[in-house]
Amino acid sequence: MASSTARAVRRRKRKLAKKKVCRLCAGNVTRIDFKDTDLLSRYQTEQGKILPRRITGNCFRHQKMLSNAVKRARNLGFAM
Repeated sequence: MASSTARAVRRRKRKLAKKKVCRLCAGNVTRIDFKDTDLLSRYQTEQGKILPRRITGNCFRHQKMLSNAVKRARNLGFAM
């Protein structure tokens, strides 16, 4: 049973992921402005896609505000 020992070794080597904290909650952000392109660009890929919560670590409330702000900025043509 070489495969079961290999699995056990992989389990031991696996690093524990640090819990992601919403940076916007930590900074007491209550509103995200669609004109703040520096903030919005941090939460987008180079292609302009919005990064998901599981990657950014945002809470639901801030992720929803962020996605709405990005969509408004795209609609008005702000450079990202």
